[in-house]
Amino acid sequence: MTTMTEAVRASSTGGTVKKRASRIRSGEKRPAAAFYWMVWPAVIAFAFFHTLPVLIGIFFSFTNYPGYGDWNFIGLSNYVNLFKDDRVLAAYGFSFLYAIVATILTNVISLAIALGLNAKIKASNFWRGVYFVPYVLAILVIGYVFQFFFSNSLPKILSGIPLFADNILTNETWAWTAIVGLGVWQACAFSIIIYLSGLQTIPGELYEAASIDGATPWRQFTSITFPLIGAFLTINIVLSLKGFLQVFDQVVALTNGGPGTATESVTLLIFRGGFSGGEFAYQSANAVVFFIVITIVSLLQFRVLQRREADF
Repeated sequence: MTTMTEAVRASSTGGTVKKRASRIRSGEKRPAAAFYWMVWPAVIAFAFFHTLPVLIGIFFSFTNYPGYGDWNFIGLSNYVNLFKDDRVLAAYGFSFLYAIVATILTNVISLAIALGLNAKIKASNFWRGVYFVPYVLAILVIGYVFQFFFSNSLPKILSGIPLFADNILTNETWAWTAIVGLGVWQACAFSIIIYLSGLQTIPGELYEAASIDGATPWRQFTSITFPLIGAFLTINIVLSLKGFLQVFDQVVALTNGGPGTATESVTLLIFRGGFSGGEFAYQSANAVVFFIVITIVSLLQFRVLQRREADF
């Protein structure tokens, strides 16, 4: 009996040794226990603070829950009513107008500045730091500074121009341009860094060969620079449009959605109606629709922009 037990142990031990030797030969490594101790807390925290609230919001979007008291299931009524709500449609219109204009301006200005910083100019590192400062500042604080500038300083400086003679933030037609100015001013900082990273990946030999062939700076930009930073352009446009569609802080700091509801964004509408307007379920449905819209827009951007990316 003892001999049989020892034989079984030896066999199992030999099998274990063979498995370990096989893993060593194949280069397979078992993750250390510390890996799981580091990953699981982050996964649990993400699920608790992000995934769970999202699922709860989706659940309540099919109810008439006002944020307090009793509630009942009402099916797709909230989603149907969203497309009949003029205020919701106006908020989507403002958000898309703001996002499209701000995205175009941000990328044009950022690329121009990045091209200048990438050239051999004096104190280029200093200017890189200067241009990145807006990104690390609290947007609400800067927003109130811009509010003072638009409402007090600008009317005095440009008093001869009718549009700026009064506070532009109270102009129902043009108040959104002030929000665009603030958004672009802050967003350019991050976009410049991305474009600089892209420009530094282009081999200098390409420009030297183009110069020998007599290519003008504009031809070099259109034939070399622009195609080869296509991936970085895609990243910047997708992130910019997604971020601008979710505009909130800039609107709160400058106009708080006014005059009236002229500059009310989708996120501000969701916040107001959901947390203080007794429309928790209704605005939860709005948030779900908004999430789907942003996802579709981002996927379409990737599909279109990635076709024109070039490799080298």
